[in-house]
Amino acid sequence: MPAIFEALPGLEVPVGAIARNLARMWSNEGAPSAPTLDADDAKATQANFVLHLGLNTELADAVRQFETVVNFSRRTPSRVVVLCPLQADVAGTVIRAKIFAECFLGRSKSDKRCVEFVILSYSRGARPFLENQVSICLSTDLPLYYWAHRFSASGRLADYRYLLGRAQRVLIDSAISPPDALAYPWPNPRATRDLVYSRLLPVRQTVGQFLAAYPPAQLIAGLVGVTVAHDGGLAAEARVLLAWLRRRLLACEAVIATVNFSDECLDPESANRLAIRFIFADSTHFFRWSGDLVSGQAVFEAELGSGATKLAAAVSLLKPEAALTEAMFF
Repeated sequence: MPAIFEALPGLEVPVGAIARNLARMWSNEGAPSAPTLDADDAKATQANFVLHLGLNTELADAVRQFETVVNFSRRTPSRVVVLCPLQADVAGTVIRAKIFAECFLGRSKSDKRCVEFVILSYSRGARPFLENQVSICLSTDLPLYYWAHRFSASGRLADYRYLLGRAQRVLIDSAISPPDALAYPWPNPRATRDLVYSRLLPVRQTVGQFLAAYPPAQLIAGLVGVTVAHDGGLAAEARVLLAWLRRRLLACEAVIATVNFSDECLDPESANRLAIRFIFADSTHFFRWSGDLVSGQAVFEAELGSGATKLAAAVSLLKPEAALTEAMFF
């Protein structure tokens, strides 16, 4: 990942002088690339955040995720450490470091927010020293959140036990993670959160609010099937949405063993559409929801025993920085 390390913003500094150079960035008012707010503003950080760019991360993707964390930090000022592992064929013990800082105004002139980034590039030979280096870069009195992005194997990621064990939340994206990522026995499995589930929040909210208008018994009476249809680029979202529907129907005391849960691919080459369909033994009863993420339009259609209903609605997925917030704090 030398190209990724070079592409991310910041000033390269000696690894042993990261803390000293960060302090200098705050104190040297008006220096190149330095913030111009008072040093006390730098102490407003609320969390430690580690972005781990796995070996499957490409350059453009790495830059996008870095920008996502910057946008997230504008709402939740953080000390951010970005990990850029080098490929296994890089010999020796190599650790390089960059520092980057940004300050900006919040909702008012008095709401000053500052974030600090430490970017570390390291070879496999430097792994035994990495966790010690990361711990030095973090603020000891703040909670830690760890985002593992595009890691190549769950077993290899499990070597980062310091981060996995200490983090209040471990964030993964099951759409791009190894197939066993959600079931893998992580050191702190209760801390694991799936970003796919988080970015589906608007869909879960709008569908849940519509169905909540009906008594649970009315929703499950004669229910024999639940299908989530999707475009190929939304297969992970469909899988997570189907599992969520299963849990919510179980909470309604549905006899899950008699209900067929399935998914259906609409267009393998697209990533626009999601749809939900409830199938009942009584063919006059139905529930359908369909949404197009490009147009932002969705439609509800239902007849659940109290009259037919058709309702237009909006549909979207959470923006990446908002999905991070949802996964970390809720």
